[in-house]
Amino acid sequence: MNELQNIVSLFAITGTVQEIKPLGEGLINDTYRVITAEEDAPNYVLQRVNHNVFPDVDMVMRNIDAVTSHIRQKLEEKGETDIDRKVLKFIPLKDSNKLYALVDGKYWRIMVFIPNAITKQAVNPESSRAAGRAFGNFQAMLADIPVELGETIKDFHNMEFRLQQLREALKENRAGRADEPQVQAMLKEIDARAEEMCKAEQMGREGTLPKRVCHCDTKVNNMMFDQQDNVLCVIDLDTVMPNFIFSDYGDFLRTGANFVAEDYEDMNAVGFNMDIFRAFTEGYLESAGSFLLPIEVENLPYAAALFPYMQCVRFLWDYLNGDQYWKVKYPTHNFTRANNQLHLLLSIESHYPEMKEFIDGCMK
Repeated sequence: MNELQNIVSLFAITGTVQEIKPLGEGLINDTYRVITAEEDAPNYVLQRVNHNVFPDVDMVMRNIDAVTSHIRQKLEEKGETDIDRKVLKFIPLKDSNKLYALVDGKYWRIMVFIPNAITKQAVNPESSRAAGRAFGNFQAMLADIPVELGETIKDFHNMEFRLQQLREALKENRAGRADEPQVQAMLKEIDARAEEMCKAEQMGREGTLPKRVCHCDTKVNNMMFDQQDNVLCVIDLDTVMPNFIFSDYGDFLRTGANFVAEDYEDMNAVGFNMDIFRAFTEGYLESAGSFLLPIEVENLPYAAALFPYMQCVRFLWDYLNGDQYWKVKYPTHNFTRANNQLHLLLSIESHYPEMKEFIDGCMK
């Protein structure tokens, strides 16, 4: 506790620290709630940034500062009230404007705790529509940000890079699994779609598809709601960086619209939930449709398919490497995950005409 109090004391907070206790169940960063003694002083969130995942913490915090400052300015221009609950507010150090402290090789930051706010875990049409609206609005507010953000995780959603990783894993064959019949059958499915699935990078090089500021981790629990179920703000901004809008759209649907978990073993149960697709898409286009280019809108079904395909490639890559990246519970766990994502992809492909028709209707 004394160590955490010493870290907090480096930041220009208001109030006297009364208690520091763990907050949430995040898998990446260590998070604590800092409770102050005075009624008129805010509480805070203290967080250790995992620099194994985010090696350039300075870039992460520069990105976050640029994004939150721009959103705050937009909210002020619109005459919004209660702005400190609608955008995250990070606290600088006492002796500089830096938004993080380096203590004994660990990186720490503090933000104001948003009172009377909750996160949600359940994915249903109601929360999916709210998520679509919130992440679309997040992109819309940042469409004209005047600074260029850094790439906090290099090639995070680069399909060409992920396929290159897979080819290298096949060549090295560290775990001796490359010749398994099930692996070879999956590779045929992957290879058959490789050119189509890399078209975002190709369109980017041709200059027809822009990169925009994206959240790149669009889960339901990365939003804060008020007590009346209104979305207050988007949180967990470490992955905010330039990317194709397909990242925010497709990544949510990959996890949110699968009928089962990504490692569910009965492939007959895997499928694409069109109710979640319709709700999320409706919310997303309601807030993002005003700035999206026609090429971005017409490729949303591709975006929905891209992320199960990408995750299939990544799970197979780890399986071939001997399960070095994701934790596994049994020897073929990563192959099961890859197979699950392949079946989700097949389900999405079967819904392409219906998806296109729905998106066209939303844009009229």
